[in-house]
Amino acid sequence: MNICVYCASSQKIDPKYLDLAAEVGTRIAERGHILVSGGATVGCMGAVTSAARAAGGRTVGIIPQALVDIEVADNDSDELVITTDMRERKGLMDARSDAFLVLPGGIGTLEELFEIWTARVLGLHDRPLVILDPWGLFQPLRDLVEQLYEAGFTRADVFDAISWTTTVDEAFDRLEGRTVHLSPSPEELGEAVI
Repeated sequence: MNICVYCASSQKIDPKYLDLAAEVGTRIAERGHILVSGGATVGCMGAVTSAARAAGGRTVGIIPQALVDIEVADNDSDELVITTDMRERKGLMDARSDAFLVLPGGIGTLEELFEIWTARVLGLHDRPLVILDPWGLFQPLRDLVEQLYEAGFTRADVFDAISWTTTVDEAFDRLEGRTVHLSPSPEELGEAVI
């Protein structure tokens, strides 16, 4: 599988997030998958790609020209694609991927998450979408989506479109389709309004 990893490029984060990204990169390679990433060598993006290659994996980096100038492009990537803008970048990352794994990150990571999540809810794709959040950074987001559902702003299938995980093993089991989806059912959350 080509697994797209959405993650942070920040260099100001706790090292535990870099370690998590490295563990994910290693696991992608060990399981024989290909990593699709944002094409930078900084922050978690750098950690995931370096670890994947160190474990013998293949990496595809996709980065817009504007970011090549402010981030260090991953020239060691097996394939480095430089796009004209962010929209083209996200489109190619989507098109080149069989599954999506979201690690803790900032607003760029959230933007990528929401775009691919919305497309899945709308039935535009049915590829696995998994959040790996060992320390609960995205728990407020999960709570917000539940509140949006309760207020009638979203449908119950918003929960079926995504898997929330806390361990690397659980995340890969979900990506590879080896476990049952454990998001709350509509019955657990009450009747759907829309």
